[in-house]
Amino acid sequence: MTIMWCVSLVICISFLLTCANTAGILYPRESESREVKSLDGMWNFRLSLPDPLVGFKERWYMKDLSKSGPVIQMPVPSSYNDVMVDKKIRDHVGLVWYDKSFFVPESWRQQGFRVCLRFGSVHYAAQVWVNTHLVMNHEIGHLPFQRDITSNLKFGRLNRITVAVDNVLLSTTIPQGSLQNITTNNGPKTIQSYTFDFFNYAGIHRSVFLYTTPIVYIDDVDVTTDYTDDGVGIIYYKVQYGGSLSSGEVLNCSITVFNNENVREKFTVITNDAEGLSGTIEIENVQLWWPYLMNEVSGYMYTLEIRLSTTWNMDDLYRLPVGIRTIKWTNSSFLINNKPAYLRGFGRHEDSDIRGKGMDYALVTRDYDLIKWIGANSYRTSHYPYAEEIMDFADKHGIMVVDECPSVDTDNFSDKLLKKHTMSLAELIKRDKNRPSVIMWSIANEPRSDHKDADSYFKYLVNFVKTKDKTRPVTAALNKWFSIDRAGQHLDIIGFNRYSAWYTLPGHTEIIKSRVEDEATKWHVKHNKPVFMTEYGADTMPGLHMNPSFVWSEEYQVELMAEHFKAFDILRSKKFFIGEMIWNFADFKTEQSVTRVGGNRKGVFTRQREPKASAHHLRKRYWSLANRLDGVQVPSNIQSYVMGSECQNNVEL
Repeated sequence: MTIMWCVSLVICISFLLTCANTAGILYPRESESREVKSLDGMWNFRLSLPDPLVGFKERWYMKDLSKSGPVIQMPVPSSYNDVMVDKKIRDHVGLVWYDKSFFVPESWRQQGFRVCLRFGSVHYAAQVWVNTHLVMNHEIGHLPFQRDITSNLKFGRLNRITVAVDNVLLSTTIPQGSLQNITTNNGPKTIQSYTFDFFNYAGIHRSVFLYTTPIVYIDDVDVTTDYTDDGVGIIYYKVQYGGSLSSGEVLNCSITVFNNENVREKFTVITNDAEGLSGTIEIENVQLWWPYLMNEVSGYMYTLEIRLSTTWNMDDLYRLPVGIRTIKWTNSSFLINNKPAYLRGFGRHEDSDIRGKGMDYALVTRDYDLIKWIGANSYRTSHYPYAEEIMDFADKHGIMVVDECPSVDTDNFSDKLLKKHTMSLAELIKRDKNRPSVIMWSIANEPRSDHKDADSYFKYLVNFVKTKDKTRPVTAALNKWFSIDRAGQHLDIIGFNRYSAWYTLPGHTEIIKSRVEDEATKWHVKHNKPVFMTEYGADTMPGLHMNPSFVWSEEYQVELMAEHFKAFDILRSKKFFIGEMIWNFADFKTEQSVTRVGGNRKGVFTRQREPKASAHHLRKRYWSLANRLDGVQVPSNIQSYVMGSECQNNVEL
């Protein structure tokens, strides 16, 4: 029954998304013309048991969810799995239901506002009703979706949103999975299987908003940037509008630029059309957007104030943060603002205690503080797009992001899968295209790229991305050997994952240096493209100490890292190697396995964001690289005091 539900939902969603893909997905921002109302908080929640389709058979969306049977209170945003101490909820496969009641101001109707309902992410598939009306479907978690619901609302009265959420993964979903039927003491049971190494958290993971716009509104904005040798910043912009103009109504778009201090900047606008919907902005004495520690000022952001005016309707104002920088790449280098950039960073996960993949500002703030403390300048959104609020931090702090779609362990290549994969990339690029922090698009993690069908499959994906954005390189995190891989030939930059002395010959760190150096070099020789290491590491139990080092001990993780550093330094001298990203930033939860102790323990920080010995070692590495490559002063507290220089010749034991 669950499989039948998923397939029917996918068919319905595919049709609706085809219609909706032309619309913009701008993040809701308040302005003089727009109001934003958060629907975050406690929602009613219940599992669809014992029949996965009981909610549809009994039409739970027609009434308060509490009237359909027992409900519990569930926080939004969060994953539902770990909030309660009920194994049945944690391990549930299939449908769950949410609902929430809310008021809509009568003033919104009186002012003629258009009202949109927007979800930041619901994993994996969702159907949404407003006041018993089905208003939207969405498939592929980790990406936003929205709909104009003005005609479905009761202004000045109580309204209700109902959401059905399905976490089932199949061979044609992104990411992929399969269902397995097992026999238990309580009868037959369906369980979810998947090959990726992180927990399949589900629920309403990110914020839910209502937001208003005027009848004629700013629907989307495209921005690319450049600068001249004499210090003039250039912003190329294109504004798309929604809504219908009346006969004879005149449309006009105007732009104002504010600097980082929210002061009007000196600028010139050269428009391409009479309405001003596209054009070029020139900013004198431009302050460029630089990655963290590559310049004294990092993450510098301007603000474009876009005003859309019509003859008879209210003006619409939208303010878009913009960082001015250039990205270029050659067959051996990656450049930001014409300066070679060396990536020192992490693979990461949206993952924490209790909330799972739920968006949490305190956690995000802590994570970015740790990223800067350790001296990193980048990370990969392994293995799915992260929350827009997380990306905002990257923009403002100058952290470079390799932005990855939700394709993990891609296998069983098919036209249906390719359509979903393409859709995920289209939605990701539409969401993040204007972010200066996004430096590459990653189209997959560890695909089965040795298969014959992978050649045409990944060629199509790369060409598709190029139709959406030619300003950023396309990469992927590959783990098939260079000699049998069929995807790398189509990429702009090669990323590879390898776990020498962990999954291969564990305990033998003496193999690392030569193997990593050899493989990276062969990737470059084969494709004549820049190469970086997207994953390496070892599981480590915090507090486990062994001398000499032994697998799972903190000492072993440090030793393994140090051997990789030796290889990286040799590779840097060869000029084609552009970065190193350890796996992982912090420990994270996985499915239950005898090879995992409460989850994946490869983090240099614990799941509670406390440092292991490896974090301190990595900090010394990353700050030393910043000092060597960009002249950054190393923090005084990076080494604990041992002995003053004046005492070194007079030591008494």
